[in-house]
Amino acid sequence: MDKQARSADPLRPADHVDGVAAATPVEGVTSPALGFVGWMRWGWRQLTSMRTALVLLLLLAIAAIPGSLVPQRTADPNGVVEYLRNYPELGGFLEKIGMFDVYSSPWFSAIYILLFVSLIGCVLPRTKHHWQALRSRPPRTPARLSRLADFRERDWVLGGAEGGGDAGTGTAGAEGDAVAAASRAIDLAQSQLRASGYRVERYDARGSFSVSAERGYLRETGNLVFHGALVGVLVAVGISGGFSYTGQRVVIEGTSFTNTLLDYSSFNPGRFVDTDNLPLYSLTLDEFEVEYEVENENAIGQAGSFVAHVSTQHPGEEPKKDSVRVNVPLSIDGNKIYLLGNGYAPTITVRDADGNVVFHDDVAFLPQDNNMTSLGIVKVPDGLATQIGLVGFFYPTAAELDSGALTSSFPALVSPRLTLDVYEGDLGIDDGVPRSVYALDTSDMTKLTGRTTDVASLQIDPGQTVDLPNGLGTVTFESQTPDAPNPLKSVKRFASLQVHHDDSATWVLVFALLSLAGLLTALFVPRRRMWVKATPDATGTGVHLEYAALARGDDPTLAAAVEAVERTHIESLGLEPREPRESKTP
Repeated sequence: MDKQARSADPLRPADHVDGVAAATPVEGVTSPALGFVGWMRWGWRQLTSMRTALVLLLLLAIAAIPGSLVPQRTADPNGVVEYLRNYPELGGFLEKIGMFDVYSSPWFSAIYILLFVSLIGCVLPRTKHHWQALRSRPPRTPARLSRLADFRERDWVLGGAEGGGDAGTGTAGAEGDAVAAASRAIDLAQSQLRASGYRVERYDARGSFSVSAERGYLRETGNLVFHGALVGVLVAVGISGGFSYTGQRVVIEGTSFTNTLLDYSSFNPGRFVDTDNLPLYSLTLDEFEVEYEVENENAIGQAGSFVAHVSTQHPGEEPKKDSVRVNVPLSIDGNKIYLLGNGYAPTITVRDADGNVVFHDDVAFLPQDNNMTSLGIVKVPDGLATQIGLVGFFYPTAAELDSGALTSSFPALVSPRLTLDVYEGDLGIDDGVPRSVYALDTSDMTKLTGRTTDVASLQIDPGQTVDLPNGLGTVTFESQTPDAPNPLKSVKRFASLQVHHDDSATWVLVFALLSLAGLLTALFVPRRRMWVKATPDATGTGVHLEYAALARGDDPTLAAAVEAVERTHIESLGLEPREPRESKTP
């Protein structure tokens, strides 16, 4: 290649020396083109690096934070509806980016899958390399052990002769047979190191005998177990999530709930759940018991305990009594039943102008404050001259403010009262669009009572009946104790239950414990190499003993380990104990 061609070659560096000077120096460095395969290989190496895995693990933890800050459809669908109603603009934006379904959103799934691939790409090659290392022999003894970080030496004078300098006094070994003594010394060292958990290999060379030992492979094993267990957690959560389901149901005292799809208020199944073959059982809420604080002035009205007394029954079996408490779920057929909330469910009856019952039901009123001031909706689509909707507030202990408005001063039933605002018009339930039972769309309705009207809101105590405006009929607040009035039992209560089925919990616990065990092993098991070398001297009257070690990582106990090996070895040789020589380690 001529001078001009060499200078024009873009792949030849400007400072290349081949005996002919470059015609024109080239500035910078020109790298060869990687091509598609090269870039793919580079990307795979970056993805499967441990640094990337740690970054993805951190991103996954950060991405999960919104799931605890924003209500999720899988756990609190009513909370999502309320959030969208209270914050329509922000809620609409969060809806678009999947904040109400964080754990099934595309961006969370992308981080999850990338972390899964990264961990597998890290673990598999390292497992193969570790397996090969376990099967390999310990390395040969270095020629100059004195260059290693921790090194000790000792002269063994045979036949009882005194050694020079700081040599020890010998009392063992055949006089003049230094070669046999050196071989015997290494035999003893090999046995001692093997008994201490080292993998050992004997290396004899002309003029010297030595044993090479190493230990601490359990450290890398623990590291691999830790990362493999993380993969196991991801697999368990990912696969079992497809077979899990979560459902919510409000159950009122005296009513039952059956574990079928049609009986749930909301139901979120996994991808592989067969909703036609759910475990069949029923649950009846017999009584909801709450104890409120009445003695401590600083905590008046606070609930001390919540207990839902229930009866469960399988087909063809007798009912069984049980209970559901806060943070103490009821287990049945692989399902966990949790107590999420509670409230009052007044029994309301609506009759037309002729006295015919057109509506009769226990209506769950949702608590709005700590004193159980509760909001409820009643919809009467048929039976009257027009469709009506009732927006009600229930006060367990009704009290009047200075402004004349009602409030509840205590959460228990002391003086219960129900107020209702009446709307007439189109309820919007005939167009086939699902409507929440806890909200009333009044855009096509006319308000008949309450503020902005000339008619006061209807106020009803348990057992009372009042007239609806415009001669539409009557509404009755039924009392549960009409024969013996007792405010404490006059209104039913409801319990909000969540049924959760997830088979991954056991596997996640197992893999989490394995991960913890692997991490502790990787942190506290040192990895080191140890050598003991015996060299007969030229005169045949003594043996030069050398002890050295090399840490494979951080090992603050390395010097103590070398000292212990030396001390045990010289004692087994019958040498008199003495202060060991100072280690070279600073």
